[in-house]
Amino acid sequence: MKGKPMIRRRDFLGLASVVTIGLMMTSCDAASTEKVDTSKSRTGAMDSFGVGDTFKATVPLTFTFLFSDHPTYPYKKDWLLFTKMASDNNVTLDATVVPGSDYEQKRSLLISSGNAPEIIAKTYPGSESAFVSAGAVLPVSDYVDLMPHFQEKVKKWKLEPEIEILTQEDGKYYVLPGLHEKLWPEYSVCFRKDVLKKEGLAEPTTWEEFRDVLRSLKKAYPDTVPFSDRFKGENVLNIAGNAFGTVAGWGLVDGLLFDQDKKEFGFAAGSKQFKDLVTYFNSLVSEGLMDPESFTQTDDSAIQKFVSGKSFAISANSQNVITYRTSMEQSLGKGNFEIGKITVPGGPAGDIIGGSRLENGIMLNSSVKDKDSFVALIQYIDWLFYSDAGKEFSKWGVEGTTFTKEGGKRKLAADINFQGLNPSGTKDLRVEYGFSGGNFSYGGATELLHSTFDSEELAFQKAMESKTPRPVAPPIPFSSIDREQATLVLTPLKDHVKQNILKFITGQRSLSEFDAYVKELESKGQSKYVELANKAYKAYADKK
Repeated sequence: MKGKPMIRRRDFLGLASVVTIGLMMTSCDAASTEKVDTSKSRTGAMDSFGVGDTFKATVPLTFTFLFSDHPTYPYKKDWLLFTKMASDNNVTLDATVVPGSDYEQKRSLLISSGNAPEIIAKTYPGSESAFVSAGAVLPVSDYVDLMPHFQEKVKKWKLEPEIEILTQEDGKYYVLPGLHEKLWPEYSVCFRKDVLKKEGLAEPTTWEEFRDVLRSLKKAYPDTVPFSDRFKGENVLNIAGNAFGTVAGWGLVDGLLFDQDKKEFGFAAGSKQFKDLVTYFNSLVSEGLMDPESFTQTDDSAIQKFVSGKSFAISANSQNVITYRTSMEQSLGKGNFEIGKITVPGGPAGDIIGGSRLENGIMLNSSVKDKDSFVALIQYIDWLFYSDAGKEFSKWGVEGTTFTKEGGKRKLAADINFQGLNPSGTKDLRVEYGFSGGNFSYGGATELLHSTFDSEELAFQKAMESKTPRPVAPPIPFSSIDREQATLVLTPLKDHVKQNILKFITGQRSLSEFDAYVKELESKGQSKYVELANKAYKAYADKK
């Protein structure tokens, strides 16, 4: 399971590990992005390939693939995932296997050296930007006319605004993202619901109520600190930030927030809304309701406090809840507790949640355009990552072998388990067969996503449907020169923001100094950064 949620919106500067490589590459001569005449690159391609068709190469094909390895289900060349691709699609994937912990750095080095495989997996929208100027990755938008399933999903799910965010300065995009039918809110705060019931407390629906519940718990259990969080506070600041009308934690990303009325970007971490957010969390810490160690402690430390009964609330996604429950059955005894996520609370800005319907996806090495089998490669990618059959295959496996389907409802084979869906199963769907892994299985129809959820998580998702998603921000297609300048300014800006969030919330710095902090942001280039962003946005908007 992922340790953090999908990208909230396009991180145009790329992930931190690729910035240096990216800046080096901007000085290279950009390769030609002229569109290839695909009529000459059809070896193995299907003559007729449309929505609903299963891709099968007309001759055996091999494509190289950069594979992010996961320690829980390490790569196996003979997985059913790969043998079935070879038999049914006539495609063999020659994988370059990289440990997930080193993946982003290794990916950057391979691309910059010109040695990257043809298909580059696990690429979050935004991290491709560092490689565009040098022509190292393919402008995939030039070839989506060969991808009927991709085009169908974008149109059917009205994803055009999200796809537009991927646009670079040249008007093209270079990453094929995972596509979600609907926004997938995954993280919230998990409570000891048995304790809430014992004290006659309703689950909080706003952040004000959240504080009131913690105050009541503190009064009933004066020796405890009710809320001791994990993820170094990144999750709770992210979900609360949306409700306060700002961005923070995992949601900080590039620090920018688009004003829908003024039609311009601003730097969120210097705003009144941001001050309100840190003031709120400062009150939790100062009143002894939230553990100040929430922002510095390890996840294991936070988890141990929760599962041992020393705290009553902690951040979680659905799989975290299952893990907590398993540990608590050992520490507190089965049936002696009840835990679960609450719906994400609303705040001063409303019942707002952030997020994106774009998930991590793939880049293609620009060299693929020179392959005789280029069209076949595009058709294969379209089937595997965007067709209903391909998505079901990568997630559930092979019908009749790893799962059965009756009346549209899927059920794992008797001897197979996946994340607690079939506890009696002795074989893990990922470990033994390679399905539902992060390199292939992401995005898709909501029905398919929900098909692996238990009743508890389905109820949470249903409750979250009433929330209002933050509007999609427009693209900021920087030129390579402006991107370099923006990156150099943003790095110290974000560092200063993160340092002072911690100081303000934990009381190491008085909130009376917030105005001084804003002036410090100015001295570190806040205005220059915002000016660069708005310049890029307005140049793009003027071309439309």
